[in-house]
Amino acid sequence: MTGLVKASHPGTLYVVSSSIGNPHDISPRALETLRSADLVLAEDTRSARKLLEEHGIDRRTESCFDANEPDRAEQAAALLRTGASVAVLSEAGTPTVSDPGYRVVRAAIAEGARVVPIPGPSAVLAALVGSGLPTDRFVFLGFPPRKAGARQKLLGQIRPLAATLVFFESPHRVAVTLTDLGAFLGAGRPACVARELTKTHEEFVRGTLAELARRYQNERPLGEVTLVVGGAPEQDRDDSPSDDELRSMARALLAQGLSTRDVADTLASDTGRLRRDIYRLVLDLHTRR
Repeated sequence: MTGLVKASHPGTLYVVSSSIGNPHDISPRALETLRSADLVLAEDTRSARKLLEEHGIDRRTESCFDANEPDRAEQAAALLRTGASVAVLSEAGTPTVSDPGYRVVRAAIAEGARVVPIPGPSAVLAALVGSGLPTDRFVFLGFPPRKAGARQKLLGQIRPLAATLVFFESPHRVAVTLTDLGAFLGAGRPACVARELTKTHEEFVRGTLAELARRYQNERPLGEVTLVVGGAPEQDRDDSPSDDELRSMARALLAQGLSTRDVADTLASDTGRLRRDIYRLVLDLHTRR
């Protein structure tokens, strides 16, 4: 940007949380911040302008999504150099948490600008506290990889974690992800499918991973979904999986169409077990199919 005058002190970047479904959940502080910002960078300008209009706020609003975030980060940095204030706003929830905003925050920090979070509703925390699973330690893992190999590699890595696990997932992939979670983490692990959080049809469905996988094979959940899975029980916290666990993982990979050789390579890399031992185990499974 040209024609901007550098201020003696850089401005402030506000990371503003908005409601995740119930419009009454946005805070007065969030609205006041949006009212005073020189620029609002919104993941979705239509929903942002609707929100601003509902509260009588008239502010310059521009889009900030994955494809254009590098350019918006440069734009925000240039404005912050002049002492201006910039607000980042997600379509729902908190910017940067499985949403755009991270690059803008990094650019602001590089300029020496203040970064002020305006906290608010969180699907991660709402799902966690409503799940009935332990809340003292948890790990948020965002959206699991879409590709089966990458998703299953991640699940193999987190298998021994004692902390409660929280994921976002598309309703179209819930059944597949629950099946993989059961195969890699243990079918008996307690879990919860939380959907439509804070909305009229909010629902928490609790059960084991096996029970939930069976339910959603023929019943696709509607709306936004957050998955919560119990941590590894004491006996499963050894990084090295048992033969039975390896067989379960191998079946999931074979079902994806991987060859015996590829399954052995993948599991050896992910688990640290000897490839020759895994190959014999997988070959035995393959010949029984």
